[in-house]
Order: sequence, then structure tokens, then C-alpha cells
Amino acid sequence: MHILLVEDEPKSGDYLQRGLTESGFVVDWVQTGVDGLHHARTLDYKLIILDVMLPGMNGWDILRELRRSHDTPVLFLTARDEVEDRVKGLELGADDYLVKPFAFTELLARVRTLLRRGPSREADVIDYDDVVVDVVRRKVTRAGQRIDLTAKEFALLHMLIRRPGEVLSRPQIASQVWDMNFDCDTNVVDVAVRRLRAKLDDGFDKKLLHTVWGMGYVFEARQ
Repeated sequence: MHILLVEDEPKSGDYLQRGLTESGFVVDWVQTGVDGLHHARTLDYKLIILDVMLPGMNGWDILRELRRSHDTPVLFLTARDEVEDRVKGLELGADDYLVKPFAFTELLARVRTLLRRGPSREADVIDYDDVVVDVVRRKVTRAGQRIDLTAKEFALLHMLIRRPGEVLSRPQIASQVWDMNFDCDTNVVDVAVRRLRAKLDDGFDKKLLHTVWGMGYVFEARQ
């Protein structure tokens, strides 16, 4: 189970990372809000443990941005124990809220409870930059303009937009979109990407679907 810990206090972060690792989890620990949001968006975590007061970007803003595209379970850790703070966290989409100081055994119990709930439900609508993907209605728009995609093109875009900034290899794409092992002699992935790019990027100044030569493809807004 891969967990992201966003905690700026070194002693607390080290203690929690060691304790969770010894309990059988794989833990990435970052100490700033910006790094926390970047990791949460680009890597596949089963749970995020998030402090509220962070340098650069606070936990409220991280969760608000994260919930635009991800439904990963979030457990808030904070010294803020006012009822209004707890309500704010839950209304923003937090799954649990633990006030400092706390016993590690309680944290561990809450972590395991959240993970037992099973896979997180994906957001019904995913938006990145000016692209909006309605997963339920299978509808895509860019800057308000309808983009008509085939079933495979939609599956490809869905895979990419869920992992913005992450380079996805051709074997990864072939496995998830076509449920097939990648054959280096086939160009099915390249053809599909080319067709998706023509529909999604042509006619727009900002390009979102990029080729990373020798590695694969990445969906991101570049300056």
C-alpha cells in the first residue's frame, strides 16, 4: 500500500514515516504543500495523510485542487481542533480528521479503516487546464468546445488526464487501453495518440499531449 505523507515538521514526519513503514506501508514523505500536490497528482497513492499548515500551500488548498481530478482518500493531521476547521476539511472532501497530538495506534487504526473501504471512487468529472472529461456521460470539451472521440480515444485521454505530468510508456498504454501486450512492431499506440492529438490540440495555441522521445507520452500544460 503506497501512502503519501505531507508534513513539514521534521520530527513528526520522520516518526510517522518510520512507524508506517514498520507497519508494512510504502511511504513517500514531502514537506511542502507544492510538493504534496505534485506528488498527489502524478503518482498513484492509496491514501494521503495531509497536514493543514504547510509552507507554500496549505492543506485546504491542496485538497481543493486535488478534488478537481482525484478521489484519493485523505486523512487530515492538524493541531487545529476547532469544530469549524474539522467541518471545513470534511466539506472540502477529506475522509477523516485527526487532531494533534495523537497516539500512533489511533492513526494506524484510521489508516487501515480508510484502506479497507476499498478502491477510491473516481471523480465523475475530471478537468485539467481547459479540458473537461465527463466520465459518466463520456463527453469531452476543450475551452467549451465539444470534442468527439472514439471509444479508444476516450479511454486513452481518460488514462492520460488522470495522470497529468506523468510520462506513460507505450507498453503501459497498450496494456490499459487495449488490454494487450505491447509489440514493438505495431504502431497502434502511436496512431491513436496522433488521432487524439489532432482532435484535442489542433486549433489550440496551447498543446497538452506531448511526445517524450524514447519514453512515451505525457499530458501536461507547458509554459
